[in-house]
Amino acid sequence: MSQLTQDYDHRDALLVVDMQNDFCPGGALAVAGGDALVPGINAEMDAAQRAGALIVASRDWHPVDHASFAHRGGPWPVHCVQDTPGAAFHADLALPETTIRVSKATAFDRDAYSAFDDTGLGNYLRERGIERVTVCGLALDVCVKATTLDALHEGFATRLLDDLSAAVDPDAIEDCRNTLTDAGAELCR
Repeated sequence: MSQLTQDYDHRDALLVVDMQNDFCPGGALAVAGGDALVPGINAEMDAAQRAGALIVASRDWHPVDHASFAHRGGPWPVHCVQDTPGAAFHADLALPETTIRVSKATAFDRDAYSAFDDTGLGNYLRERGIERVTVCGLALDVCVKATTLDALHEGFATRLLDDLSAAVDPDAIEDCRNTLTDAGAELCR
C-alpha cells in the first residue's frame, strides 16, 4: 500500500486513471485486485485535497460500437460503454466534488489509452500552474503507463504510485516499471 506521506501542494495534480467498474473484479475487462486499490487511492486523494492539489480522474468513455472492441477487430471485449454501470467509477471511490473528470476514447474510430490523448489535459494543467503529476489506477501496463509517459512528454515532473496501480498482465509489471523509470518517472511505493 502506498504511504500517505506523498507530498502535495498547489502545483501538483493527482491523476487517478480509469478506476471504473469494468476494470475491477466482476467487470468486463477486470484487473485482478483492482478494487483493492480504492482505499489507498481514497487516502491519497484526501492528502492531495488537503494540500491544495488538483485531483483529476480519467475514464474510458466508449461509444457502443467502439473500434477497440473485438467485434470491430479491436483487442478488447466490450467495456466502459458510455452511461452504463461498467463505465461508472467504482462505487467506493471517494472522488471529491472538485475532481476534474476526463473522458477518453470517445471517438468511434480510434482508441485512446492516455488521459492526455485528445483531451486537452496538458494545456489545462499548465493553465492551472501544475508542475508535477502523480499517477495511479488501472491498468499499469496499459492506460497508467500511457498516461505516465504522456505526462512526462508534456513536460511535467511525474510520479507513479506503484502500489496503487495494478496490471492486466502481471508478467508485464517489471518491464513497465523499467520503461517508466527509464523515461524519467519517479516510482513511489
